[in-house]
Amino acid sequence: RGAVPRRPMGIGQELTRGLLAAIGHRGPPPGVRGKSERVIASRQGPHLRLADGGAGIINFCANNYLGLSSHPEVIRAAVEALEKFGAGLSSVRFICGTQSIHKDLEEKIARFHQREDAILYASCFDANAGIFEALLTPEDAVLSDELNHASIIDGIRLCKANKYRYKHMDMQDLEAKLKEAQKHRLRLVATDGAFSMDGDIAPLREICQLAQKYDALVFIDECHATGFLGPNGRGTDELLGVMDKVTIINSTLGKALGGAAGGYTTGPKPLIDLLRQRSRPYLFSNSLPPAVVGCASKALDLLMESNAIAQSMAAKTQRFRSKMTAAGFTISGKDHPICPVMLGDARLASVMAEDMLNRGIYVIGFSYPVVPKGKARIRVQISAVHSDEDIDRCVEAFTQVGRKHGALP
Repeated sequence: RGAVPRRPMGIGQELTRGLLAAIGHRGPPPGVRGKSERVIASRQGPHLRLADGGAGIINFCANNYLGLSSHPEVIRAAVEALEKFGAGLSSVRFICGTQSIHKDLEEKIARFHQREDAILYASCFDANAGIFEALLTPEDAVLSDELNHASIIDGIRLCKANKYRYKHMDMQDLEAKLKEAQKHRLRLVATDGAFSMDGDIAPLREICQLAQKYDALVFIDECHATGFLGPNGRGTDELLGVMDKVTIINSTLGKALGGAAGGYTTGPKPLIDLLRQRSRPYLFSNSLPPAVVGCASKALDLLMESNAIAQSMAAKTQRFRSKMTAAGFTISGKDHPICPVMLGDARLASVMAEDMLNRGIYVIGFSYPVVPKGKARIRVQISAVHSDEDIDRCVEAFTQVGRKHGALP
């Protein structure tokens, strides 16, 4: 019963270094800050406190588009679900992991998107990992925008369908690929509704027209659209008037809809029935914790009761974009609360983001391989709970930092 001997510290380090060298991992370029996790000592919201102390900061890098992560009614719903249904189910859905609140939330999601049915996942990454393999066979084809989210790319890699990649939002290239794919049994066009790095919106009208012309189905990932794009916040298909032409929607509960966790697929009931039988991330992952389900359910209630929160995004997004453009910055995308400040140089994006934090503005710089080489940027994300003063302070800090580092004259 003596103490278990510990291995000497550092064992395997040589092997690990050799492995990292073999796969070409050399860390970030000189002067570029690598990925790090700043520890937050407060709730998610427009104003934060970091664990390392200091004054509060204004948060412009969260996906908390509607400010519901700390909404009192959302928090109350989570507490009530926790008290009534417990911490978790300790199991997968088909064994003993489904409660009435899971079925209620799936019904509510389908009603919100005006679809027949919905299925919950632990995340939208899981939803994207689970749909292509279950739906597509070696006789089928999937056509994917080249800038789709990594989860879509990984999900497509898992399936055995014939894979086509079309140039970003290039409808001529998509049509050429659809013509080439006519030899296959089924064709599925897969695209982000709103692209998270660029803040641009897929041309769904044109995609749906081509899909109808070439007898294809349309799949969209709405993680950066659900809750705030469109007159009632239902997403890009509502915004562009093609809700009856998009076949499958995958989205998240972890951004605008409460900000906790979880994802889903919504669409035709036969497809959802198929996923319940064959989708591996669904079959082999624990069901969502009741508190998370409670959060998301209340967030949907708030959205379906009133579109006021969703509509408040437009004016605030326009305020930031117009003021930054007037200051001399180039902002990618159009009319989306994801506002990438394009800088080009990776080191410039890194040092400017760090300097912004020193001025009380929390933003993140992105460079290769997260974005293409030469397209480094600082991504700013506007929330419905940002005040006009918050936005103006952010623009002022950008202007000062931009001049200091030569990004502005």
